[in-house]
Amino acid sequence: MGASPVTFTAAGSPGGRGGGAPPQLTHAYLQLHEPPRNGGTAAPGAKLGQIPFQFNPKELALTKTAKWKRDAQRNAKKSGVPEFTGSDPAKLTLEMFFDATATMDSSVVKRVEALFGCCVPTDASRQQKKGSPPWVVFHWGGMVGFPAFVASVNAKYTLFTPGGTPVRALCTVTLEEISGEQPGQNPTSGSREARDVHVVVAGDTLHSVAQHAYGRSGLWREIAEANDIDDPMRLRPGTVLLVPALDELREGGARGQ
Repeated sequence: MGASPVTFTAAGSPGGRGGGAPPQLTHAYLQLHEPPRNGGTAAPGAKLGQIPFQFNPKELALTKTAKWKRDAQRNAKKSGVPEFTGSDPAKLTLEMFFDATATMDSSVVKRVEALFGCCVPTDASRQQKKGSPPWVVFHWGGMVGFPAFVASVNAKYTLFTPGGTPVRALCTVTLEEISGEQPGQNPTSGSREARDVHVVVAGDTLHSVAQHAYGRSGLWREIAEANDIDDPMRLRPGTVLLVPALDELREGGARGQ
């Protein structure tokens, strides 16, 4: 079993030269959601808030691993035929740099504590006796990551005030995809269908995704709302879209085609 990281380098960094007006700087952020009330991997719950990047990441490292098994064959010159046994969830590793040297206050500590808070159960899930940390989705402009949980946070404080307050930190955060087969509606439980996912390819639009998913292109707004997309014209290839099940759509969602 092995994996090779695929690194995506951020484009459009400040200072780049070219014709026309400079691109507008958009800050990345982590969107936090309540975990599903009934558990499982159906769909994220209500929004809890955001953890903004003070500085955009320089690169994103994405890892996906395939599992293969080989049975030993005695007296054979070669190994046995490999058998595919499944895929591990995707992992996204990124760095978040925080600096408060201009204010010399405790804002860096608070930002790091917010990241650590993604590794402990939310208050609502604890009250329901189903403790679970929040679900997290990475956003950067038109880029929307997969629903994930924070697998690890490694914070290194590198600068302090004379009184010992950290004012600079580098945090390495690993997000792990919340995967699993999405079952359909259980007729005995009456539970909702799970959301599907769609990976955007060149030429895709929200209208075409809605047409494929529901047979109604006019339901593109439901997909936009589910993914916090403000500008449907900026749909980048590689973006992972959550596609709500039909029974999740609000009443009156069957709008013009």
